Amino acid sequence: MTERPVLVYDGDCGFCTASVHFAERWIGVRARVTPWQSADLAALGTTPQRADREVLWVEHGRVYGGAQAAARLLIAAGAPWSALGFALRLPPLRWAAHGLYRLVAANRHRLPGGTPACALPAARR
Repeated sequence: MTERPVLVYDGDCGFCTASVHFAERWIGVRARVTPWQSADLAALGTTPQRADREVLWVEHGRVYGGAQAAARLLIAAGAPWSALGFALRLPPLRWAAHGLYRLVAANRHRLPGGTPACALPAARR
C-alpha cells in the first residue's frame, strides 16, 4: 500500500486556507491536507521556513513547492485537472506558473481572505 501524498499549507493565512478549501471542494484533493503549523515537517523532509514561504506537496519522499506543488495536486486529482497539471510541469508554462506563484505569494496579504498575518517578510520572498 502506498502512503498518501501530503499537502502542507500555511494555516495562519486566510488566503491560503481559503485556497485549500476551494481546491478540496472544486478540484478534489487526493492527499492528506495539513497546515504546516501542526505538521511534523522534519518527518516530511522540509523546514518551517520553506513551509511558511510556499505550499508543499510531499510524495514518495520528495517535496515539491509552489507552482510545482499545485501541478502535483492537479495531476493527482485526475481528469480533467491532470492535463493542466502535466502542462504546468513543462517549459514555458512551468516558468510562467513559477512567476505567477511568486507574485501571488508575495501579495497574499492583499488578496481576498488575506490578512496582515499572511504577509511574507521581504527577506523570504
